[in-house]
Parts: sequence; structure tokens; C-alpha cells
Amino acid sequence: MKQFIQNIAYLLLVAFGLTPAIVNGQSLQGRIPNLRPYDQSGINQFETKKDTGTFDGIRVRIGAGFTQEFQGLKHENWAGEGKNNNTLYKISPGFNQAMANLYTDFLLADGIHLNMTLYLSTRHHNETWVKGGYLQFDKLPFKGQVWDDIMKYTTIKLGQFEVNYGDQHFRRTDAGHALYNPFIENYIVDAFATEIGGEVYVQKNGIFGMVGLTNGMLKASIDSVAQSAANGNIKKNPAVYGKIGIDRQLTDKVRARASASYYHIASSPSNDLYNGDRAGSSYWMVMEKPYVVPASGTSAYEGSAFSGRLNTGINYKVDALMLNGFLKICHLELFGTFEHGQGRSSSETADRQFNQYAIDGVYRFGHNQNFFVGARYNGVTAELKGISAPVTINRFAAAGGWFLTKSVLLKGEWVTQSYLDFPTSDYRNSGKFYGYVIAATVGF
Repeated sequence: MKQFIQNIAYLLLVAFGLTPAIVNGQSLQGRIPNLRPYDQSGINQFETKKDTGTFDGIRVRIGAGFTQEFQGLKHENWAGEGKNNNTLYKISPGFNQAMANLYTDFLLADGIHLNMTLYLSTRHHNETWVKGGYLQFDKLPFKGQVWDDIMKYTTIKLGQFEVNYGDQHFRRTDAGHALYNPFIENYIVDAFATEIGGEVYVQKNGIFGMVGLTNGMLKASIDSVAQSAANGNIKKNPAVYGKIGIDRQLTDKVRARASASYYHIASSPSNDLYNGDRAGSSYWMVMEKPYVVPASGTSAYEGSAFSGRLNTGINYKVDALMLNGFLKICHLELFGTFEHGQGRSSSETADRQFNQYAIDGVYRFGHNQNFFVGARYNGVTAELKGISAPVTINRFAAAGGWFLTKSVLLKGEWVTQSYLDFPTSDYRNSGKFYGYVIAATVGF
């Protein structure tokens, strides 16, 4: 009880900036077993491992992520200056708005964890937002051998959380937290969403499986069915998804992982699997048209928050498959993705589809592998609403970084991205952006 009171007092003091992260001479960071660290030691961790520790009282972990970027990108398209109203937003080198996250993790009882994550400031939302919160059960508070046997290999997650579709979301930049991503930005088609529901995991000897059921939307809703001229009544169907895979340390220097994920929703008023990021892109205002401030006063940075990405517009009916492979040999890491998605918006009657490919290699070296260099290729071919033939977007990025400490990273990237096969009436026709971005990021 005494420790619990001390931890609550600590939280209140931290909220007002009146105390460091120390209680009774011991750092609270990392005191909760088997939760992914927010610093360098969390890199290349995927699903959490089973909590088999002994409970000795309520524990608290406070974490945060902060990122400040300097951008030196240029962009161009076929139109050139002043032609056919297809000119681009004028950009010049400068600092992007800093972004910040706050993490609170609690060990409430034996094998029962609580997480709540806040976006303090992002490009898409300057104000503070709750990303989500969930309970995770590695053990159940029920007596009986049957429960112990079930939970020996089982983990249950309930609440609003980051949907575990694919492995790429474990390596992406999430607003202010950018330590896990050796590059600056996420994939061109960024599968990321927080939804309300539950996931059940089974793990044994490196083989794992997961099934999930959620509301299929970013927000809670008790509204009745929506109406669509093309599809009639739009029912709120749940999203059903799953993952299977294997993750093995083959030798002391070789680790291999492979996984397959599938996501399905029959219909939804607003599914956000491909538009669920409330933070925004790390490439600011590239390949964007000049911005007209609406009556609401929304700024260009917020109103055009996903620069450099492709929103497929598939948000009514969605079927998506992602295959991932990860190989680590000594200091070299290889990570690959193939993704196929299909579906449509509520104003369409025929499904569209897209394919995405990505491969990156990262080499870490130096004391405690605190330096790294890497390269990534990412390509997308997609059928888009209103465009008769498929279009293609290709990106190549080369990056390097230096962990000054486990919690402080300086990284930079050179990137070039090309837009192919867009019609001449589209401002992205023959489009391209290129240049560099430097980021200073903190995670603990």
C-alpha cells in the first residue's frame, strides 16, 4: 500500500514537472516485466513475451517520445510554375513542428497490465489526444489449474489499441516516438489503426498465433446504419483479423522471423486501416497543391497531414493480406514486406486493389551497436477511384543514425520518391520529391 501511494504521488508530481523519474532511489523505467521498452533496447521487439514474474505490488512506468526534424526537401511535377492550376505548395528548408507522446504503463496485479498512451502534440492534431488504452492479461485472477494451463501460453488484450496487422507497425514512426524506425517515414501505404476490441495470442517455442475482433473504426459509435447511394444501408460490421508466424533465435548470431496477417471487414461507415494515423507524415507538404484555408481555419500542415503517402480510399469494405520476413545475422538486419489489399469506398460498387512491396537493410555497428546505416526500397501499384489505369509510386531512402545514449538518437535520411502513370490532368503526373530530413528523437 505504501508503494502504491508513493507511485500515485510520483505521477502527480511528474504531471507538474516537480520530480525526476526516481522513487526510493530506483528508476521506475523498465520495472514492469515483459513490456516493450521505449528506448533503444525495444528495437526489433514485436509481440510482447509472457509475463512469468512474481507480483510484489502495483508498479508504474512513465515513458515518452519526442522528435524534432529539419527538412530540406524539394518537389516538382510536369506542370511547372503557373500551368493548368497544377502547381505545388511552395516549400523551403526549415524545422518541422516538434511532436511528443506520453506513455503510462501499470502493473495492476499478477500478470495484469494497463497501458494508456497520449499524443501531446502532432502534425495532424496540435492538441492533446488519447491514442488508446488497454488491459493485457498474461494471467487471470481465477483459481483453478485449468486457468493456469490456459494462460501458460495465452495472452489477452482488451480495450482500444494499435491493431496487430502485419509486422511493419512495430518498426514505424508513431508521432513523437521514432526510435524504432531507422528511417524517417513509414510506408507509402501506411497500415495503422487504433480500434476497440480484443486480441488473443498463443505463443510457444517461437511459434505464435493471434486472432482479433474489433469495431473496425477509429472511434466508438452507437449510430444506426449510414446511408450510401451506391451501397444502400451501411452496417457496422466488426473487423476480424489474425496473424500466424514463427520467431526463432537459430544461433547466438542468427535470428529469423516470418509472419502472415489477414484483415477483413464486410462493411463499415468509416474503416481507418489505411487512414487511421492521427499524427501525420514526417515529410511535410511534399507533393501537395497550394492550400486554401477553409472556414474552419484548419492550417495547411494539419489539413494536408499525410504528404508523401497514398490514401487508397478503401474504407467501406476491406480485405488485406500482409506477409513479413525478418532476418538478423550478427549486426545486419533485413526486413521485407508484401501487402495486397482490396475493397472500396461507400460511393463505389466495384472493388479496387493495390500491391505494396518493401525491403530494407540496416547494419548496426560500434559500441553497443549505437551507430547504423540503412537503405529501403518501397513501391506501390494501386487502382485509384476516378483513375482508369493503375498508378505506381516508388521510394528509395538511405539513412544513418547515432544513438548518443539508449534514449537519444540523431538520424538522417536522403529520400527520392517518384509518381508514375498518373494522368496528365492529375497534379501528381510525373511528380517527384527528393532531399534530406534530419531528426533528433528521444524515447524512454
